[in-house]
Amino acid sequence: MISPGHVIVWVDGALVEEREARISPFDHGLLTGDGVFETLRVYRGEPYCWRRHYERLARSASGMGLAIPPGPALRRAALDVIAANRVGDARLRITVTGGPSPLGSDRGRATPTLILAVSELPPPGPAQPVSVVTVPWPRNERGALAGLKTISYGENVRALALATEAGAGEAIFANTRGELCEGTGTNVFVVTGGVLRTPPEDSGCLLGVTRALILELAERLTIATEEAALPLTAVATADEAFLSSSTREVQAISAVDGHLLPMAPGPVTTLLADAFRRMVAEDLDP
Repeated sequence: MISPGHVIVWVDGALVEEREARISPFDHGLLTGDGVFETLRVYRGEPYCWRRHYERLARSASGMGLAIPPGPALRRAALDVIAANRVGDARLRITVTGGPSPLGSDRGRATPTLILAVSELPPPGPAQPVSVVTVPWPRNERGALAGLKTISYGENVRALALATEAGAGEAIFANTRGELCEGTGTNVFVVTGGVLRTPPEDSGCLLGVTRALILELAERLTIATEEAALPLTAVATADEAFLSSSTREVQAISAVDGHLLPMAPGPVTTLLADAFRRMVAEDLDP
């Protein structure tokens, strides 16, 4: 358990108390949103799906032109910060920024800033269904950052605030073509006529680690699946729908813009949520 007032973070090679941590006011992540990150679920004191998350972090960093430490060294840092905070179930965030830079869009020549931090989460269990709202701002599936997990999260902050104001737990984006894209930090799945569908990569959605695991589980369970372009209305007209993410796992959608779905959770959602929890219990790096 994290000691109140004594949160330990890992910053540029050292474990320090949060109140003593220092990031330069010239850091390019702070000034311009120049950076990438990964959020991992920690189960039983271990970061879940380390290999897949590291590979995605490496892809995002490459897309932004940032260097990251080798996998073994970064995993050691992750285990150190988890142990220092004595957490078993937690959220682990790895953040890499452009480091101290000039006051502008140009990146400086400094070494990237690397931060690892954890916050406690309750033990895993069935997630309560959540209502969602659609937002009027589209994702740009052709943008320079499409498909990269960057720290430029201003759009997500605004969209989630709108959802909160509406009493919902997540906001859903379309892309510029009006197709279903993703949530602020989630992938979206719909089930219609027994077929599980989710937007493809070219929709502009971030390809979530949990999304990939769910598609693999569905194949093992012989659930028909499609990665296909879907209208934004596909969620509201589905038999059942759910969100996926590292921290939410599999979470049923109960309503869209106030319209109740027929089932929350439905049978496919329940089957996949149960299978996901069994996988977590059996293997921490599938």
